[in-house]
Amino acid sequence: MKRVIVLSVLFVSINLFAQTRPTIEWVSIPAGSFYMGNPGIKGDSYKDAPRHQVTLSAFKMSKYEVTFNQYDLFCDATGRKKPNDHGWGRGNRPVIFITWDDAVAFARWVGARLPTEAEWEYACKAGTSTPFNTGSNLTTEQANYNGTLPYKENAAGENRKKTLPVGSFEPNAWGLYDMHGNVREYCSDWYGTYSTSPQTNPKGPSTGALRVTRGGSWDWPAGHCRSAYRSMDNPITPVHCVGFRLVSIK
Repeated sequence: MKRVIVLSVLFVSINLFAQTRPTIEWVSIPAGSFYMGNPGIKGDSYKDAPRHQVTLSAFKMSKYEVTFNQYDLFCDATGRKKPNDHGWGRGNRPVIFITWDDAVAFARWVGARLPTEAEWEYACKAGTSTPFNTGSNLTTEQANYNGTLPYKENAAGENRKKTLPVGSFEPNAWGLYDMHGNVREYCSDWYGTYSTSPQTNPKGPSTGALRVTRGGSWDWPAGHCRSAYRSMDNPITPVHCVGFRLVSIK
């Protein structure tokens, strides 16, 4: 009888664990080498240089940016305060107003981690060598950014002035959504200058003041949403344009 009770409690505990953890959809990213950084396009950011070769092991990345639906489950389960949605709504919009530590804590809770900067750029490019994974241009039919500030001489587009639900546009060639625009995404790296030498599975500097963010956001110009564009944010300051996605550790 005692064994039946113990097994019943164990079953209930496992079931509750499964219910409180959100489902994360993973995309398998193949191992490979690529050139990281600005390929030398005139007028693009100096922060993206020097271009250098990077080799990465295979990994799994979340198909979408982490949403309010997913993050709110974390808050409910751990007693954390739910972040502000800026009046735009929660649901399947990417979570915002979180710190880097908040993102790391959520990642650990679901058995994951933040991507390295190299993993992020490799996954975003998905085998391309153009400024965007969509080609030489990005339009507001392809991503959520400030369309009044197009890339170079391209036509202007819509400025939606807020986040959109994840998956609102077509994915890249590897099946990842919103790698350009919507929210900038935290990486695990401290921000620092690039190496000129080839690297394997780089993890960035061991210390720093700012954390790397990637992908651009709803309020940024198209040029700041490029695959190679580097940005950095204060890891302890929550803002309305920074979120994150995950890499599986399983």
